[in-house]
Amino acid sequence: MSDEVGIARRSPYALALLRIVSGLIFLEHGTQKFLSFPPGESAGMGWSFAHPGAYAGIIEVVTGVLITFGLFTRPAALLASGTMAVAYWYAHAPQNVFPVNNGGDAAILYCFVFLYLVFAGPGAWSVDAVRARKLSNAASPRSA
Repeated sequence: MSDEVGIARRSPYALALLRIVSGLIFLEHGTQKFLSFPPGESAGMGWSFAHPGAYAGIIEVVTGVLITFGLFTRPAALLASGTMAVAYWYAHAPQNVFPVNNGGDAAILYCFVFLYLVFAGPGAWSVDAVRARKLSNAASPRSA
């Protein structure tokens, strides 16, 4: 029983790790499109807005940074989740019915991880948590 309590106490830190790692990897998708870093298949799309992926890239960069730092986590995660849902149905699903065959498994996973963050919040180690503490301390009456 005490092991379960100990594990439960650590869940905000596990949530923070999920948020940070997901945000960083999501950010990489955007930097790859615009900065060709890291080099790879999607590298070098550049700043051409003729391709719909450029808009997704902007969202990936902005929300990736916000989610990583835990700043405006819930709205950023909602936007990122929706973007990945659109990306899946627009770019991946028409290719094949099975996500593992159409390359959309990452889009689905991002969609649901970010949707989870909308409801769970940022966890520990976030700017949102620091801001909430400051607001809470400012709102509470000072003890004499």
